[in-house]
Amino acid sequence: MPKPSSTREIPLWTTSGVPDAQLTVHPFNTDDGLGLSMLRFERKRASASHQQAAVLVVHGLTTSSDMFIMPEHVNLVTYLLDNGYEDVWTLDTRMSNRFPYDRVEHGWTMDDLALYDFPAALGKLRQEAGDRVRVHAITHCLGAVAFTMALAAGTVTDITSCVANSVALTPRVPSWSAVKLAFFPTLAEYIIGVPYLDPTWSENPFLTRGWLISKLVDLVHTECDVPACHMLSVMWGTGRPALYEHRNLLEVTHRRGGDLYGATSYRYYRHVLAMVRAKRAVKYDRSNPAYAALPNDYLDAAAGLKTPLLLMTGDQNHVFDGSNQACYAELEKTAPGRHELAVIPGYGHQDVFMGKDVHQDVFPTVLDFLKRHSS
Repeated sequence: MPKPSSTREIPLWTTSGVPDAQLTVHPFNTDDGLGLSMLRFERKRASASHQQAAVLVVHGLTTSSDMFIMPEHVNLVTYLLDNGYEDVWTLDTRMSNRFPYDRVEHGWTMDDLALYDFPAALGKLRQEAGDRVRVHAITHCLGAVAFTMALAAGTVTDITSCVANSVALTPRVPSWSAVKLAFFPTLAEYIIGVPYLDPTWSENPFLTRGWLISKLVDLVHTECDVPACHMLSVMWGTGRPALYEHRNLLEVTHRRGGDLYGATSYRYYRHVLAMVRAKRAVKYDRSNPAYAALPNDYLDAAAGLKTPLLLMTGDQNHVFDGSNQACYAELEKTAPGRHELAVIPGYGHQDVFMGKDVHQDVFPTVLDFLKRHSS
C-alpha cells in the first residue's frame, strides 16, 4: 500500500469524483481463492432508454478503479452516467493497486484473469443487476488483453459490446520495450534483488535500494520533475514520458502518478513477452492442467467471437504502439465489418482515460459505439 503523504492534494482512493450517484461496494471471491471487488455507481432512472444496460469498466496493470473516477477532470463514470448509462461498475481485478497482490512474487498471468477474475465479476454483477441486464465492457491495457482473452475463450459470455483500449489480442511493443521485457525482469528479480517495481520508490527512506534506483532513473529521465513519472517510463513503454503525453494531463494528475499507478512483480511482464514474441495472445503455461479450459492461441479462438469490439488507441501510443491496428486487421479477416478501430489523435496510452480533455476528445467515440450497440 502507498505510504501516507502529508502533501497529497487528492485523497488516496477517493470516490469524490462521482458525487451525484449512489455508490455501493460489491466484494466477491474468485475460484482460486482471491477476494476482489467492484464499485457500483447508480442513478435513478429518468427514462427507460438504457435501463436494462450496465457498463463494466476494467483497468490495466497497476492502476485501479481510480483511473475512471478521478475528481480533477470529467471522468469516464460521470460521463457515462450523464449520457444515459445509469448503472456503471468499476472492477478491481488482481492487478489493481487497491489490493496488495502485486507486491508479492506470484505466479499469475493474464490467463488467471480470464479464467477466474472476469467470470466471478460478471457473476456478481448479474446477481445484483439481474440476469437479463445487457452488459457493455470498457477495458484498458492488460485488462483489455485479459478481457478479450476471456471473450475468445468463452469464460465470459453475453457481453453486448466491448471497448478495448491500447491493446487486445495482438500485443506489439517498441523495440526498446521488447529489450526491457526480455532482460529487465530477470535483472531486477535475481540480480538486483527487488521483488517488484514501484513508481513511489523516491519516497522510500534515504539510501534504501528503491530510493537509489529511483535516483538513478531520475538521471536518465530529465523531461519533468516528477520521480514517479520517470519510474513509470521505465516500467512501461518507450519514451520521455512513455505512458502519456504530458500536455494532455492536468499537473495535479501528473504529480499524483504514485497514487494512480502501483507496484508490480514480474510474471505479467513475462506473459506479455511471450505474446510479443508470438505476435498474438497465447496461454502462458500450456502444460498446466489448471488452465486446460483456456485455448493455447486466443487469436485463433476469437475467429468466432460475436461480441463487437471497438479497438481504440492513441496515435502517440508508446506502450503498445500498433497493437490494436494489428488486431483489427486480423479480426477483419475472419469477421469483416463486425469490429471497429478508432485512433485518437494526439493521445498516448494512459491519457486516453486520464487526460484533462478526454470528455471532449475521447469519450464521445466510446459513447457512440455503446449507443449503436444498445438498441
